[in-house]
Amino acid sequence: MRDVEKRRARPFLAKGRLSDNVGVNGKGRYEIGAKKAKRPFAATAADADPMQPPLLGRISDERCVSLIGMAGAGKTTLATLLARHLGWASLDTDRLIEATTGERLADLLTRLGLAGFLRLEEDVVAGLGVKRCVVATGGSVVYCPRAVARLRACGPVVYLSIDLPTFLARVGDPGARAFVVPEGMTLADVYAERQPLYAAAADVTVTSCGVTPEACVEEILKGIAS
Repeated sequence: MRDVEKRRARPFLAKGRLSDNVGVNGKGRYEIGAKKAKRPFAATAADADPMQPPLLGRISDERCVSLIGMAGAGKTTLATLLARHLGWASLDTDRLIEATTGERLADLLTRLGLAGFLRLEEDVVAGLGVKRCVVATGGSVVYCPRAVARLRACGPVVYLSIDLPTFLARVGDPGARAFVVPEGMTLADVYAERQPLYAAAADVTVTSCGVTPEACVEEILKGIAS
């Protein structure tokens, strides 16, 4: 991997209830491992590929790692692989929102509109209380300041960067991915708008196009351990 960038922490500037899939801790936050949690998204230690002790020792078991980036950047796939390496759980916040509401993302966007959906996404992600978990976020999470603040408080945030041609090729039909393009904007406009938001929110940037998922995971591990 050629493009791994470590970033210093900086202020981020941008713009329900849960099912039994995730429990609620004593502080009112949603928590994997709390009462009644079934951890359907978990990658268990039994299935994990163990890391080398020197690298593992530099990542706190009391924290989590969050992946941000455009649709098609591979966040869900890489979260699962990274979780297996660490022996942690993995969590997809898009699936969590669907479990919370009992509705598909596409239906939520139709019913709530973009502004209403972002409020829901912010509430769910800002309420997370997770440890030993790799969190794959929705691409629009960078429009939710409280959500980004919560992710940063939980541990390192990794921006999975892809170039514009790769994004356009991978996203396909935006409607099929519940990807909303605001009126008057193109997919390229949305891509350009979000790049500085992802960069500002992230502690580490890793390029996820043109490499295998396994190689990308290795670069993430190097970035968060340094």
